[in-house]
Amino acid sequence: MVGPAKDAPRYTAFLSYSHKDAIVAGRLHRRLETYRLPRRLVGTETARGPVPARLWPIFRDREELPAATDLTETVRGALAESGALIVLCSPAAATSLWVAEEIETFRRFHPDRPILAAILDGDPPDCFPAALRAFGQDGTWHEPLATDLRPQGDGTQLGLLKLVAGITGLGLDALVQRDANRRIRRVTAVTAAALAAMLVMAALTLVALDARDEAERQRAEAEGLVEFMLTDLRQRLRGVGRLDVMTAVNRRALGYYGSQQELGDLPAHSLLRRARVLHALGEDEMARDNDRTALSLFREAYRATDAALERAPNEADGIFAHAQSEYWLGYFAFEHGEFAPARRHFEGYNRLAARLLAIDSGNLTWLREAAYAESNLCSLAIRESQREAALRVCSRALQWMERVRMLSGDEPSAVLDVANRHAWLADAWNIDGRWDRVLLHRRRQEELARSLIARDPTNIDFQDFWMRTQFTFGRLLLERGYRSEAQSHLADALAAVKRLRRIDPANVTWRSFEVRVSDAINNR
Repeated sequence: MVGPAKDAPRYTAFLSYSHKDAIVAGRLHRRLETYRLPRRLVGTETARGPVPARLWPIFRDREELPAATDLTETVRGALAESGALIVLCSPAAATSLWVAEEIETFRRFHPDRPILAAILDGDPPDCFPAALRAFGQDGTWHEPLATDLRPQGDGTQLGLLKLVAGITGLGLDALVQRDANRRIRRVTAVTAAALAAMLVMAALTLVALDARDEAERQRAEAEGLVEFMLTDLRQRLRGVGRLDVMTAVNRRALGYYGSQQELGDLPAHSLLRRARVLHALGEDEMARDNDRTALSLFREAYRATDAALERAPNEADGIFAHAQSEYWLGYFAFEHGEFAPARRHFEGYNRLAARLLAIDSGNLTWLREAAYAESNLCSLAIRESQREAALRVCSRALQWMERVRMLSGDEPSAVLDVANRHAWLADAWNIDGRWDRVLLHRRRQEELARSLIARDPTNIDFQDFWMRTQFTFGRLLLERGYRSEAQSHLADALAAVKRLRRIDPANVTWRSFEVRVSDAINNR
């Protein structure tokens, strides 16, 4: 068992962050390690010991872990040998079990060493992991003092100096003054150097390098904007039933990515971002019955994630992204009754989900992936009327998702996922002829759907789920001869789908459901 280091720390600090913030964490890591302390302050004795000339090395798992054989022991060892803990705070970090565990472990090892909070995104207290907060004597939660790296806060430069001060024990005023003097000297030196022709040539070389970096930065910003429009923005628009608004955005995004066919020239993060956008575009095209376009997009996304995974076979982000590509190709085949390719892709998705859990069995996202993977195989077994297989994998999918729901604190998306798994397990019991079990799970699905509507009556995803729940249950009751109860469920489904159609008349899925519900009511 790794314990706290007793000698001088091997690492100046340990950088803890959610992997969703990996790009910003990498940038801050480089700035901290390359920061040079003012010469006059080097060697000064503070409460943290003598001030070093450099803060190197600072532990960051993406830099340090690829050669590790035991992820947990490596992280615990690094925490034990770190002089300080820097926690990058964001909504993603606040819900990360991994970040919380790193905070608690560092605090157990070093109750006397500093834990520094730095806000990347979100507002307090939502961006703070619970492990950073504590009850005060007045019985209320106390938030930690934090550096705010956002532009509207301290900004990157002052925020960096605050972190340096926290790590070294120096006063912030001394660092700010020395940093200002350093900047003045640097400007003076550059001005004087401009008088020499040789240095002019060097300066031109630097300008060329800056132009290359600026081009890379602009590409990253453009890709980030496209990804936001087709992921986060898309989800918000779906929540209000305005998927039609995304049509113009989809076309612009297709034009942006259509010219980028040479995947070997793209960095790994661009490959994965490209794939996420293509997945979103493909899903939207399926909703509009543009199947040929959707399949082309899913295949292109698969090509991108396969290339990324080949470069880094053990990288969790790449494994996750390729799992999504396997899913969408499997789902497309499943929806078109092509069960052999659907099974091949669903089983590939299942294997990748298992690899993610092997990396981190406590990661909530990976647990959800395992549940989704089992659910895909559950749907396939039901469609093929494989009784034993359906009961086995559908039960396992519900168990996985119940665990996700418990760990997420009854988060609405987890409740929705659990309700869906009850529906599939009901279908599996229907194959087995156990009507009592079918009713049990269908009624449980209905209860959960009703609870979601009660939480947020205006949420379109919840309304859509309620409509589908009522339609499926009503049709099932009708087949069993429970006509009166069936008509009640079908009437609720028809009212719900009419509300949805008024919000988005172009949605072909809802138009199809309105016809199907009406036919069921009229017993056609």
